[in-house]
Amino acid sequence: MANSPGSNPISHGSLLGAPLLVPSKEPGWDSGPGSEPQKVCIDDMLQNYCGEFGYWQLKHFVLTSLAWALEAFHTMVMIFADRDPGWRCVGGLGCDEKKSNVCGLEPGSWEWEGGPGSSTVAQWGLVCGQKYKVGLVQALFFGGCMIGAGVFGHLSDSKLGRKGSLTAVCILNAIFGCLTSLAPDYSTYLLLRFVTGFSTGGVGLCSFVLATEPVGPTKRGVAGMSTFYFFSTGIALLSGIAYIFPSWRALYVASSIPSILFLVLVVPFISESPRWYLVRGKMNEAMKIMRTIANANGHHLPDGVSLALDDEANDASNGNQIWKAATVEKEAISGSIVDVIRSPITRIRLFLAVGINFTCSVVYYGLSLNVVNLETNLYLTVLLNAVAEMPAFTITAVLLDKFGRKPLAIGTQWFSAIFCFMGSLTGNVGISKVIRMCCGLLGIFGMAGTYNLLFIYTAELFPTVVRNAALGCATQAAQMGAILAPFVVILGGGFPFLVFGVCGLIGGMLASYLPETLNKPLYDTMTGLEEGELA
Repeated sequence: MANSPGSNPISHGSLLGAPLLVPSKEPGWDSGPGSEPQKVCIDDMLQNYCGEFGYWQLKHFVLTSLAWALEAFHTMVMIFADRDPGWRCVGGLGCDEKKSNVCGLEPGSWEWEGGPGSSTVAQWGLVCGQKYKVGLVQALFFGGCMIGAGVFGHLSDSKLGRKGSLTAVCILNAIFGCLTSLAPDYSTYLLLRFVTGFSTGGVGLCSFVLATEPVGPTKRGVAGMSTFYFFSTGIALLSGIAYIFPSWRALYVASSIPSILFLVLVVPFISESPRWYLVRGKMNEAMKIMRTIANANGHHLPDGVSLALDDEANDASNGNQIWKAATVEKEAISGSIVDVIRSPITRIRLFLAVGINFTCSVVYYGLSLNVVNLETNLYLTVLLNAVAEMPAFTITAVLLDKFGRKPLAIGTQWFSAIFCFMGSLTGNVGISKVIRMCCGLLGIFGMAGTYNLLFIYTAELFPTVVRNAALGCATQAAQMGAILAPFVVILGGGFPFLVFGVCGLIGGMLASYLPETLNKPLYDTMTGLEEGELA
């Protein structure tokens, strides 16, 4: 996320070349005669002293994950705001209600149901030769998400931190969302949706990392996969909000207000990640949070136990630590995507993660967009799709710690691919139409499980100093897939299903080359990862 932090603690502070020091009494250290502080990594401290998923982690997880609902609001609002509303004849010649669209009808012989303010399509006449502009808005939104994921992924690993970045993107989303409702023309609307995508791209990323980093290794998988319930719940709630506010301008305001409420009512009760504090050299702050976790969970953190980066903890356990000092502020360790690419281990992992996220996104968003062709009630359809994803989350969460990340990543993608291939072979009339619809639903079911798994799997593949940068790259790849998906869908017929099937097949093949991370340590530094993997 181009320093490669060394494993020798002497290189991190003002102790360079200094004699051994006897520590003064500081929190987290025992200065008694003959005593030496025990240095452990965060995972060991959570497992042995603080609790892996107690009351503190549960509260922090729920509050932080509420941001996923905000991302759902800002992303899926386009389904309703940019919908193609119904129309009706208003008398006179040249109007035939049997036509599937208004192209070719005489001006003044028809009108939009709900008036011109019902959607952006009706507001600016985005039909017939102008219909491509609806897709352009969607593509630019996801383009903004792609850029924002990389920018805020880096900022959350470096200066702003996890909480600071989450706060920033929520502020920007609230501002841009409300401004979008005031857009006077299409060009302004296009620009505002792009910048909204820029800030939205960092919401789920920052929320996920902040919610899961304080969780112990054996509980992190299920906790991480549970975040997507909040996203699906957000989509379901949005369908109700859109039903209450049929005007697209009012809908943008209504979908932005929750971001303001989140900033006022939730953010003050969220803590920064102790892992971020640790790698930034803020030992006091990290230890303060760990003590808070232990106390809230009903545990006791002994004075003689102190945090250390994983490579330092390994040195201490191997008897290689030749110093003793009560340093509580250390040199900040940071990383970037350059460090990820430089290391052979993380470079291969990044390539595979990017490919899997891209193919998964093409299938998920592509199948989701095909739902509009069912010509059913839009609000009910979106609600049912959101609810249908939840069983996939539950099943993958239950099986995650039993079978591991890798088998599930392969299995869910190939499950989706099988039904996509079946959908490409069926027609779109009579009973075949029902079969194709079921194939699409099962395809989404499988890919929703993959999406749920990918965040926790990708996060565990990279150390803390570059975790958000790597996740940002993976998210950018997913946004590229989201941009491509609409262009696949417009081809119609069975071809989109064939493309989705091929993408699912390729994604599963790429996942087969990833290492298993079940019950493996969540490393802090590049050095710790390399030493741990080579051990």
